Amino acid sequence: MKARQSGVLMHISSLPGKYGIGSFGQSAYDFVDFLVRTKQRYWQILPLGTTSYGDSPYQSFSAFAGNTHFIDLDFLIDEGLLAEEDLKGVDFGDDPKAVDYAKVFEARRPLLEKAVARFLKVGDLDKFRHFVAENAAWLELFAEYMAVKEHFDLKAWTEWPDEAIRRRQPESLASYREQLADKLEYHRVTQYFFFKQWLQLKKYANDHHIEIVGDMPIYVAADSADVWAQPHFFKTDEQGRPVKVAGCPPDEFSETGQLWGNPIYNWEAMDQDGYAWWIERLRESFKIYDIVRIDHFRGFESYWEVPAESETAATGHWVKGPDYKLFAAVKEALGDLNIIAEDLGFMTDEVIELRERTGFPGMKILQFAFNPDDESIDSPHLAPHNSVMYTGTHDNNTVLGWYKDEIDDPTREYMAQYTNRKEYETVPHAMLRTAFASVSYMAIATMQDLLELDGSARMNLPSTIGGNWAWRMTAEELNSAVEEQLYYLTKIYRRLNTDLLPQENKRNTF
Repeated sequence: MKARQSGVLMHISSLPGKYGIGSFGQSAYDFVDFLVRTKQRYWQILPLGTTSYGDSPYQSFSAFAGNTHFIDLDFLIDEGLLAEEDLKGVDFGDDPKAVDYAKVFEARRPLLEKAVARFLKVGDLDKFRHFVAENAAWLELFAEYMAVKEHFDLKAWTEWPDEAIRRRQPESLASYREQLADKLEYHRVTQYFFFKQWLQLKKYANDHHIEIVGDMPIYVAADSADVWAQPHFFKTDEQGRPVKVAGCPPDEFSETGQLWGNPIYNWEAMDQDGYAWWIERLRESFKIYDIVRIDHFRGFESYWEVPAESETAATGHWVKGPDYKLFAAVKEALGDLNIIAEDLGFMTDEVIELRERTGFPGMKILQFAFNPDDESIDSPHLAPHNSVMYTGTHDNNTVLGWYKDEIDDPTREYMAQYTNRKEYETVPHAMLRTAFASVSYMAIATMQDLLELDGSARMNLPSTIGGNWAWRMTAEELNSAVEEQLYYLTKIYRRLNTDLLPQENKRNTF
């Protein structure tokens, strides 16, 4: 049986800092120290991939490359690749509690170009060349894609005016590689910066007995190097445009469902190839994460397929997915993997059977647990030990926002009775207490709920573009009261990270 543990969900972009967006800099190390002091085991983050239109980490230009916004500029200064004068007067946005992605995008590129140029003169080129060689399978494709994309004013690859490069014809690729050599090198070096800084941060966390829970979107963006390079693995037309896209059906939260727009996989082609693309994707993911949460796990059993021309997801239908066959191939190639199955949404016996067969823990969302008139599968008393209990995810409102704006009085009353909430106790604390008291072996608190923030701190409102993924924490908010609350809940419900305890205390934690 897995030991009881806990952690915090906090994306890199939400960390405090002076350059407009969270990074792999000192505030990230300070956050690890906070997790250590409160005896947590896990730091859960959102996907680390590059973001495109809408700024969503679930719509990336590559399933493998990293988001260069997270490269810490102070560390580049420490390495002599930037000077403090380079950053004077640069506008990264003026709100310390929100990311201004447009300003960050505009401000960082000239600085990174300067750092790259300096690195190519004075940097450790032997380590860089080793990184390029070791990651060539995905890195060269990503560098080519981004260089050509920038050459064509950031248009999606299906809109590039040169058909030869759209189809990756060898002569055309050779020509663009020569023509855009400087851009290709920029993307190679910035990926080197990204992975160097991230792996140093991950090592610091691991050395302090903190494990990183990463996040893998099930789908990739249509505007991505992956679809450009291997359109036969996706349901696309002769021009590479999706003919079937992903989403989820209408439900009690949305009358028209959610239309995500990602291209649907051609699972038959992937099966014929032995699921090699998925095997490599997971292999690379476990180089940078300790645990991988796979988003929309139910889509492997059956997925909601929508005609690309549809305006809503309501026109879609269920299609059978690869089911266990994919995970059997992954297990044969990579062995047993530490995966969390995001099994939310419309559940069926078949999805549950797939999850149970893999042995992956599923997820429970406490905000979904309180129905005064009926039973809920998210109720803590129904949760199996092999599950992860959340107050909410990045797609949910904060607990305080949910309580104030999304539920009615009977639900509030039932929630108070179920959690045995005291008059003096805040709603977020009652919910966190209930989550940590659950039998789920892992409990994850969102940082916004630990800070008891209202709906203005929500990370994402599904099926909307603009205003999402922006929330940031300030350094002052992570105070001793928050620390004491988290430590108390962790201790009282026996979730202490035993690797962080003196040897004589370990036997008293279970």
